[in-house]
Amino acid sequence: MTFDAATIEMLKLGIWETLFMTFTSSFFAYLIGIPLGIVLIVMDKDGIYPIPWLQKTLGLIINLLRSVPFIILLIMVIPITKAIVGTTLGAKAVIPPLVIASAPYVARVVESSFKEVDAGVIEAAKSMGASAMQIIWKVLLPEAKPSLLVGAALSVTTILSYSAMSGFVGGGGLGDIAIKYGYYRYQTQMMFITVAILVLIVQVIQEAGMKLSRVSDKRIK
Repeated sequence: MTFDAATIEMLKLGIWETLFMTFTSSFFAYLIGIPLGIVLIVMDKDGIYPIPWLQKTLGLIINLLRSVPFIILLIMVIPITKAIVGTTLGAKAVIPPLVIASAPYVARVVESSFKEVDAGVIEAAKSMGASAMQIIWKVLLPEAKPSLLVGAALSVTTILSYSAMSGFVGGGGLGDIAIKYGYYRYQTQMMFITVAILVLIVQVIQEAGMKLSRVSDKRIK
């Protein structure tokens, strides 16, 4: 493998495409996942507005979507991808399947974060006459913020790993470079380089998430 200017430019483009896919998909996944997570916790049998049958139905749908391996989902939603972005190749084409795959995961992460909120705090808000929306915005979200930030770091790194798998179908990014050069052309050096960059990105995201979580955690101030 020749590590020349063309290779460096290819890696730069791969990093940009990977970050574009990861953060764009994360944004839309959270746009869908946070409301879903709120609904799951609010409608739980011990929730603010319990509707157990609806909560269980929604939970089943979320679990079914989470059970589909991403590489299979990537192929299954090709017609949807083409209808939304007009193509099935490149970084843009990976965003719809990434959102579909990661939004249920985000919903469960958000639900788990809300479950960590002390029930006594919620009961205190209820006793003061707070409405369901006030409890969500003034109690649940602020109290769960540190856990939500840690969960966000985990979610984004999971989405990053999904984006790397998209290389098998020409999705672009570092995963595509690793497949084309490291796997098909037996250039192990290129594979190691792409893996090292992915590991570095994961570490940066994890550290940023943990630092923001510590800053926002009022218990350690």
